[in-house]
Amino acid sequence: MRGYLIKRILLIVPTVIGITFITYIIIRLAPGDYTTLRMGMEGALKTGSISKEILEQERKLYGLDENLVVGYAEWLWNFARLDLGISRKDGRPVSQRLAEALPVTLTLNVLSMIIIYIVSIPIGILSAVRRDSAFDRWSGLVLFVLYSLPSFWVGLLLLLYLGSGEYLDLFPLGGLFSDITAGAGIFVRFIDACWHLVLPVATLTYGGFAFLARYTRANMLEVINQQYIMTARAKGLSEKKVVFVHAFRNSLIPLITLMATLLPGLLGGSVIVESIFSIPGMGLLAFEAILNRDIPVIMAIETIAALLTLGGILLADMAYAFVDPRIRLEARI
Repeated sequence: MRGYLIKRILLIVPTVIGITFITYIIIRLAPGDYTTLRMGMEGALKTGSISKEILEQERKLYGLDENLVVGYAEWLWNFARLDLGISRKDGRPVSQRLAEALPVTLTLNVLSMIIIYIVSIPIGILSAVRRDSAFDRWSGLVLFVLYSLPSFWVGLLLLLYLGSGEYLDLFPLGGLFSDITAGAGIFVRFIDACWHLVLPVATLTYGGFAFLARYTRANMLEVINQQYIMTARAKGLSEKKVVFVHAFRNSLIPLITLMATLLPGLLGGSVIVESIFSIPGMGLLAFEAILNRDIPVIMAIETIAALLTLGGILLADMAYAFVDPRIRLEARI
């Protein structure tokens, strides 16, 4: 186990370097940059109200006059020293902005992931056990309808009908805390934050129900048809024990594989949700950074997403050995 972990951790380093290099190249090759976007300088250049010399000075100030390889090498050297740079939008350290946004996004997405698994897995198991029943057909229909609805549209509908006051005024329109709770106790602030997260979490979770439930159903059907399941039933074991102890445990490996990529996927989806609900998390921060061509912030967010993905895959491999003792990680070396 130790040798396998050391090898996998060492492989993360070149993988992250490759991902961040491609990201940096794409950002630098995109039309426009921070200097031309700041204060509408593109329009000023066309009208002649600002000279190209001033623009070149601005580009040199922010290191945009260097070639791509040199620029990336400088960023990588600073990142190796845990220096993420300065945000060009407000002049604050990128690490400080991430420290404010990352806990918000992780809370939002971890809650969503837990709810998705708690709801989807039982539905998938029940659909497999009751294959072709009325529950199987209707649950599949409802879940696929939910899966087909765009998240931005659902989020706007939830705001309109449940938070705008035009129909109902049950939930706040955005943010994490209400102004009236400023200075209140921890418990009051916690309840207020939970109330603010209801609509964003609902927007993030509904689409994942169909995919994970049908995925669980397909895996369970494949396992249930195996010979050892028939043997377990022939031995007189209860249906509950056959389903949850023998069938479900052996169908966990594909679900664990899916879990490794679910959190990074939710982080990507939170860009839309956080923008709609004005939640100051990583999604909104990434959206603003892309609009402003804030390279240090974009690179930091992309690196975190890459590390989460690679870390999730590593944890999934470790979970394989826990779920199925027949799997030996040392053999993969």
